[in-house]
Amino acid sequence: MGERLVRNEEVGGSTPLQSTNQVMKKILIGLITSTLLAGTAMGEVKKADLAGRWYSASKRSLTAELQSYLTKATPPSIDGEIVAIISPHAGFVYSGPVAAYGFKAISKQTIKTVVVVGFSHTRNYDGIAVLDVDGIETPLGVVEIDKKITEQLIAAHPKIYDKPLAFLGENSIEMEIPFLQAVLNDFKIVLVAIGDQNLENCKILGKALYDTLKDKESFLLVASTDMSHYLPYKKANSMDRKTISVIEEFDADKLYTESSLSGHQLMCGYGAVYATMIATKKLGADKIEILKYANSGDTTWDKRRVVGYLSAAIIKSNISASGGKNLRQRRIRLGRKKSKLGPKRQMPKSEKGDNDMLNEVQRKKMLKLARDSIMHYLKNRKRLPVEETDPVLLAEMGGFVTLHKHGQLRGCIGNIVGRGPFYLTVRDMAVEAATGDPRFPQVTLNEMDDIDIEISALSPLKKIDNPDVIEMGKHGVIVRRGFTSGVYLPQVATEAGWNREQFMNSLCGDKAGMSPDAWKKGECDIYIFTAEVFGEKEE
Repeated sequence: MGERLVRNEEVGGSTPLQSTNQVMKKILIGLITSTLLAGTAMGEVKKADLAGRWYSASKRSLTAELQSYLTKATPPSIDGEIVAIISPHAGFVYSGPVAAYGFKAISKQTIKTVVVVGFSHTRNYDGIAVLDVDGIETPLGVVEIDKKITEQLIAAHPKIYDKPLAFLGENSIEMEIPFLQAVLNDFKIVLVAIGDQNLENCKILGKALYDTLKDKESFLLVASTDMSHYLPYKKANSMDRKTISVIEEFDADKLYTESSLSGHQLMCGYGAVYATMIATKKLGADKIEILKYANSGDTTWDKRRVVGYLSAAIIKSNISASGGKNLRQRRIRLGRKKSKLGPKRQMPKSEKGDNDMLNEVQRKKMLKLARDSIMHYLKNRKRLPVEETDPVLLAEMGGFVTLHKHGQLRGCIGNIVGRGPFYLTVRDMAVEAATGDPRFPQVTLNEMDDIDIEISALSPLKKIDNPDVIEMGKHGVIVRRGFTSGVYLPQVATEAGWNREQFMNSLCGDKAGMSPDAWKKGECDIYIFTAEVFGEKEE
């Protein structure tokens, strides 16, 4: 998710049109900017800001994560050339499975230049910022900036200008780059961030993109946006479906009008999408195809405040439609495809705890590890080095870390299926819950005394044929049909006061987007698991 609604005023945030008497501010901005850039053989290269927080700072881990998303993504075959994609920009743990559909769809095209069009979450400025340096570096390496196109955009209009500070920690830009590096070779990049997404700025950018790219070949535009923000799961799905239907119409003005009236609640990057749509339509694109939709409620069990994610392709058909729009309605897939079931290493039976999972010593150890990991990261911005010898904690288990402050949810992130030793899952998910849950601002050191930590250790998944074996409050359940799935943790039934029928109807209908009685009719596979939930308040 990754959207923050609090916007901070930027020092020296005026446009070049207002800068006659601001020489000293320019000098100050130059000094600040110099700290953001590193000198290399290429020249000025901006370092990634979000590595280690929104995604892994390890090249090996990041590569493995992106490849896992790309392997599982199954975009439809495209009849024509993809000239742009619409892609989300949340932390990869949330939006990666959706974003992968668009990037996999363009992976077979020859693309020499990618123009990423995002917007500013945190800085207020009127105009369009472009990053005019030599390259940008992520854990996957350095991508060269296409200086020629960058300079052409800056020359296109006085409200388009070089502004490095607009790209400091900007997830609408940075989160697209590692995926591009994973699927493309030998490409250059252009980075664009709209400040105020007013109609004038969006039209200026749309025209500049068209004028700059109309004689170019082998390019791709990436419009960066998340969908609805902080709505209950069912309402988010309903609202996003309506927005997606407008996007499929390829009506940029209608989309802008509806999105701008609702603000961030409907679509945060509506200006980026609008500018991309009007540019690509003039460049010959004639249809938009929806590749994948899901929201954060499909990643975590919490459906109270979710953020939606969309992957879509803007296409220039091989054969242009005649007599009107060539639209192909596709079913929006809710949920996400899960990884292979079950852990690679089973927990030794002789060392299971009192509740068949962890004993008291192991629980206390994991709670301490979670707190120490958060404190270490908040102080040093690095993962806590830790080693473990306990075979139970070395086993692969799914796990969630939940943070509460004064009884209110403050962050919750986890993995349903084990993807490594349980103690590392606890370490990493604790940091992610504190700093990477886009529904909340990052936890600060000053808050830690008021934070209570809760851990859910999850058993391996077990496929069942008879739903009668599901016990409320004991079993978590995953339902899956093809690439559509939904999951509830065991405590959902307890907190909602549901019986089995209410629980399963909601899981299939609300969470997975199937018919509510799919579980009764044998229309989906059902997997159960248990969770041992323990927290600091119990200690």
